[in-house]
Amino acid sequence: MGPGDIIMAEAITRRRALRIMAAGAGLPLVLNATQAFSHSEPIIWRGNALGAPTTLILNHPDRDHAQDVLRQVIAEVSRLEDIFSLYRPASALCELNRAGALAFPPQELVDLLTVCQSVWQETGGLFDPTVQPLWKLYAEHFSGSEANPSGPDQTELEGARKLVGFQHVSFNAHRIALSQRGMGLTLNGIAQGHITDRIVALLKAGGVESSLVDMGEVRAIGAKPDGAPWKVGISENQSDTDIDRSVSVINKAVATSSSNGLHFDQARHWGHIISPRGVPTAQRYRRMTVIAPDATRADAFSTAFTLMETAAIGNVLAQNPDIEADWASAHHAN
Repeated sequence: MGPGDIIMAEAITRRRALRIMAAGAGLPLVLNATQAFSHSEPIIWRGNALGAPTTLILNHPDRDHAQDVLRQVIAEVSRLEDIFSLYRPASALCELNRAGALAFPPQELVDLLTVCQSVWQETGGLFDPTVQPLWKLYAEHFSGSEANPSGPDQTELEGARKLVGFQHVSFNAHRIALSQRGMGLTLNGIAQGHITDRIVALLKAGGVESSLVDMGEVRAIGAKPDGAPWKVGISENQSDTDIDRSVSVINKAVATSSSNGLHFDQARHWGHIISPRGVPTAQRYRRMTVIAPDATRADAFSTAFTLMETAAIGNVLAQNPDIEADWASAHHAN
């Protein structure tokens, strides 16, 4: 297997758990075109992006135009997955991981790495897309039938740690390069937010003034048609029957991360959000929610904050007054 190969440690209950409270109650999971456009209710499309369920709630007075916009959205999601996905072997990201370099990369990938670099710096290196070798090591270790519950061998762990560090990634419009053989990137902590933002831009260009977009992260376009804020329910895991709390948003994005969303081991001691330092840390938060003007940064900061102490989070928020954070501490936390 190469660094871009996918290993599923268990059936994914996604780390991001966002429930839509504004619309959609009682509707079927999948609406075909006839169903979606035959009544006056909001158009609701459900699909998948980067291996996760996604939802689009679209309010538009022109149903034919809305249908055209929806087709554009579906095509754009597929195009972006061909760039960012670890689930598509032919994606630009998988090719980069296999070869260690990528000539004339898609501009979207360069743009996203630029944001990654900024968040990496602001979080003291705790947001680091180069953790893929560590993720792969833990996933491979616990996929064995007789895996040591204490985790991977220390020698293997040290070897994987040496492959981690965003400072070893160089990129510009002409080339992306990983400086060490065996390095690999994962954009799963930011790409869903970036795709959300791209879809929002497409919808706005299509004249959409009121919509709630959930492409793995949630972002509101304007308010609801009646002028009220969109309400987003937040829970630790998507399978939870109760929400932890709800937030009201207009023209903002909401991202939630939780280490409990996916575990490598059956005993659920090893969560999938891995520190780039490779050192297991006690779970500080049951969930970490970030509200920001854009979903890209909301996604990235919610991932990083999961690994940070509250004082460090406060320092980042002080430097970013347009961002809010809300979290639920782990039961054992002080």
